[in-house]
Amino acid sequence: MKIFLITLTSFLFLSCVALAKKPNFVYIMVDDAGYGDFSCFGQKKFKTPNVDRMAKGGMKLTDFYASSTVCAPSRSSLMTGHHSGRGYIRGNKEIKPEGQHPLPMKAVTIPEVLKQSGYVSGMFGKWGLGAPGTEGDPMNQGFDRFYGLNCQRQSHNFYPTHVWSDRKKVMLDRKHYSHTLIADECLKFIRVNKDNPFFCYVPFTIPHAAMQSPEKRIAPWRKKFPEFEKVTGKYGGSVITNPVAAFAAMMEHMDEDVGRILDLLEELKIDDNTLVIFTSDNGGEMTPDYQGWNGPWRGSYFTAKEGSLRVPYIVRWPGKVPAGKVSNEIVHQFDLYATVANITGGKVPTDRIIDSKDMTDFFLGKQEESGRDGFVVYVGNDIHGVKWQNYKMMFKEFEGGLGTGKLNVFPMPHFYDLYVDPKEEYPVTKALGGILWQRWGHGPILVEHEKSLAEEPPIKPGTPDPYVPAKK
Repeated sequence: MKIFLITLTSFLFLSCVALAKKPNFVYIMVDDAGYGDFSCFGQKKFKTPNVDRMAKGGMKLTDFYASSTVCAPSRSSLMTGHHSGRGYIRGNKEIKPEGQHPLPMKAVTIPEVLKQSGYVSGMFGKWGLGAPGTEGDPMNQGFDRFYGLNCQRQSHNFYPTHVWSDRKKVMLDRKHYSHTLIADECLKFIRVNKDNPFFCYVPFTIPHAAMQSPEKRIAPWRKKFPEFEKVTGKYGGSVITNPVAAFAAMMEHMDEDVGRILDLLEELKIDDNTLVIFTSDNGGEMTPDYQGWNGPWRGSYFTAKEGSLRVPYIVRWPGKVPAGKVSNEIVHQFDLYATVANITGGKVPTDRIIDSKDMTDFFLGKQEESGRDGFVVYVGNDIHGVKWQNYKMMFKEFEGGLGTGKLNVFPMPHFYDLYVDPKEEYPVTKALGGILWQRWGHGPILVEHEKSLAEEPPIKPGTPDPYVPAKK
């Protein structure tokens, strides 16, 4: 009887430990992929079976928004829980000879929040938030392991002269495909930390230009897209023949590595204790159907149009997140911050305003609504409009939808009903009395936003570090 009680007690103890085990997080973010670049979001020219596998086993969001129209501010927002207007970084400002404008000492990143709860954090891919050795270096922002490219500019050649391993510069012979090196190190990190709670941030550099991939991968796609064999793509000194074939090869390669990550989680039997998210840092370059395709939305990155900001988002956690669910609830990129803090018991900083909303109950299917009705739309330091539900109110726009045309400032806001006008081509500017209810929805979002900025003014670009926000 005594032996039985001891055995039963041990079993119950181990069961409680298992139930209390903290979940792992894998956040996969590709670079410049459009809404329509994945078969589960409408891509027909090539397939992404492993991204589709995530969607089938998890929740697909069709109304998810990146924080910025370009790389660095989007990543800064993700790491700090700030919208891009309050963010520490609001542009792709480069520092010579390598790196970008750094996150300040004041920043409290997701890895730093998770460290309070005993997490180990690794980052594999493109950083872009601080040159090596600065306060913005990933190893100075809470990460325990870093492998990849610090500088955005250097990460856009897939056969680089070097990569960074933690604080060590590893020289290469320009014959190694950087994506493969990054994916392999990501898998090593997961395997090594299978018994520890971990946060694995995977900002893959695919499919940002230059369109480079090993020729053995491109060759089959050249046969599929022979009409582009006389087309050349030029970026950063690289000249690529048939960039459409190269793009498809890159996406196929990336998708395979998403599959390798999912397979490893299953092999290590930690699949049901790992929340995996897949997304893009901003929209694509807008080559319809083929390369950087933004699906039904108009506009490329650099603009405030849906094609620039609305990107794929998939949340997968077997047994926790409802499988096969599709939602058009609004979620924003910086909402990850409060969500992982809540799930892990980490503490969100109280000495500053955090714009992130906790999406835990929404992701887990405990509520149907995300709790976010909209947000203010920024391009750089400027407010361009407000998104509310499925409507947009725009104060200014670039002509042509590519971010290179003339910036038009409207005397009266333009309203778009994205249900009937997903490409934002037919603004409603007349019969304002009939759309007052739309203005009513947008107004409180903007008023609350401006009130928040008055309470805690954003850091002005170029402000010396260390910096303490002024509060009124």
